[in-house]
Amino acid sequence: MLEFKLPSLGADMDEGKLLEWRVKPGEAVKRGQVVAVVDTSKAAVDVEIWQEGTIFEQLVAIGATVPVGTVLATLLEPGEDAETAARHAATPKPTPESPVQAVAVSAPPAPSPPPPGQRKAVSPAARARARELDIDVDAIDGTGPHGAITLDDVVRTSAQRVAAAVPADRATEMRKAIGAAMSRSKREIPHYYLAETIPMARAAAWLASANEQRPITARLLMGVLQLKAVAQALAQVPELNGFWRDNAFQAAEGVHIGVAIAMRRGGLIAPALHDVATKSLDQLMRELTDLVTRARAGSLRSSEMSDPTITVTNLGEQGTESVFGVIYPPQVALVGFGRMDTRPWIENGLPCAVPLVTASLAADHRASDGHSGARFLIELRERLQHPEEL
Repeated sequence: MLEFKLPSLGADMDEGKLLEWRVKPGEAVKRGQVVAVVDTSKAAVDVEIWQEGTIFEQLVAIGATVPVGTVLATLLEPGEDAETAARHAATPKPTPESPVQAVAVSAPPAPSPPPPGQRKAVSPAARARARELDIDVDAIDGTGPHGAITLDDVVRTSAQRVAAAVPADRATEMRKAIGAAMSRSKREIPHYYLAETIPMARAAAWLASANEQRPITARLLMGVLQLKAVAQALAQVPELNGFWRDNAFQAAEGVHIGVAIAMRRGGLIAPALHDVATKSLDQLMRELTDLVTRARAGSLRSSEMSDPTITVTNLGEQGTESVFGVIYPPQVALVGFGRMDTRPWIENGLPCAVPLVTASLAADHRASDGHSGARFLIELRERLQHPEEL
């Protein structure tokens, strides 16, 4: 028997509310399949499963808020049958008042409506819970015998009502979650900071030329060149790409950049753009556009929230000259790009006006030191001098 647990979808997540099951008991699932939707303080996230098997029991009901690590469902392994699994299952059964409701593999028979003129039957637990949640039981479609209303019907109705309403305090809750995570980061991580001013004339000229040959909808942004340059520079300084776990640095196999995205109602979210080092600029542009759109629509996947190996924040044209960020644990580094401005510069011994950007690095002193950070920024600067190679 396998267990499917609520994953951590970021350092600032302690719990999540189950909004929807995308699978049913008895249904086979495969790796990477979206099986549930969970509401965090930042967004509703499609949760993927990374095991293969058959859903045996769903242990958490829609609408329940549970801590990270809670077993949401159990799965039958290939070759395992429901009878054997049920005989050996040791999962404690919830009380009627608990929001956790086990759903067996065998589906219940379709409910039949009550006889004409007879009111729906309501279980005592369902009636009490409906009173607590201010739900009219007569408006609920019961799934029990002869249309009887069960506790699960009440919980499901409440969850649907919650999911349908856009939380007005989402931004406030997000701010609280971000604040808690960043406070933890500053307490636990010995940050060091470095910055490098990078001339961007070559990158800007190459980008303008490349975009002349593209339709407007396919044009590249400078941010995409910066993301690719970061990924390539990390190949030379891998100690900045990974996690600090169990008092040791764990290098990441790929470069999955968490892209800091400002939400329209306030707050910040940094989902992952996967395998940045191996993708073309055009593919990265398409994926970045899609990621930003889905982040602001509240339609992200759990892997996008849990996979970032480093974070990049770009203030854009409306930002300040430089930014010094706070590391998202368990990551060990954060790269910032300030506003690109035309400023005085010395080129070949002569003063001139050149577009410049300040790239900054916040890094964890447990995993690297200033020498490593300086090597990274120098490598990043050199990559951006040869945009045709990105």
